[in-house]
Amino acid sequence: MRRLFVSDLHLTAAAPEAIEQFLRFLAREAAGAQALYVLGDLFEFWVGDDEDDALSERVCAALKGVAGAGTALYLMHGNRDFLLGEGFCGRTGGYLLPDPSLVDIDGEAVLLSHGDALCVDDRPYQQLRSIVRTPAYQRRFLALPLRARIALADRARAGSRAHTSRQVPTLMDVNPGTVLAAFRATGAARLVHGHTHRPGIHELIVDGRTVRRVVLGAWYEQGSYLECEGGHWQLRQLER
Repeated sequence: MRRLFVSDLHLTAAAPEAIEQFLRFLAREAAGAQALYVLGDLFEFWVGDDEDDALSERVCAALKGVAGAGTALYLMHGNRDFLLGEGFCGRTGGYLLPDPSLVDIDGEAVLLSHGDALCVDDRPYQQLRSIVRTPAYQRRFLALPLRARIALADRARAGSRAHTSRQVPTLMDVNPGTVLAAFRATGAARLVHGHTHRPGIHELIVDGRTVRRVVLGAWYEQGSYLECEGGHWQLRQLER
């Protein structure tokens, strides 16, 4: 059976073509698959499960349709949509996975992650991450009116763009030592993640064994997904 993995779709009303491409992907590729894993940043931002705009309604309905047809839907928080909660799961029929998660796929131990926690050299971001992921911060934020949360999210996105433009690209990639530590700690044979927007398959040797790190692509550059079927893994691109 086919298992599909996506990440970093960054869906937003400002990019309708990406929304339509994702809906086509759900109808054509995800339908009939055993499982679909969305490893973070499904949305450009998510300010709470009370989001009720047209974008969230369309995406939730489409995901609900796929899950209702028998495809197991697994979701993971990204750095843009870490406020996805049980309400969103109820609207989509999905299940939230902790980051990271070690899963068995065709007899292989596979470590799944959004990937931002592996980018430890980006210290300003890691400091921010340590604050916004705390339950206390999230409770305070979610207690604000919806419009106030949206306004704050817009400001945060502008700050993120400014931060990214100032950073040396290598500092925003995964730290090799952190990746090796993850393989050693979990015994995984494969690591699948997104966040860095640098799709590819990297082969490493860890304590004498060959392991692979698979990086998912960002959809604002090119719609793509990872497919696993019968132990065979392949990164695939979608037609525009």
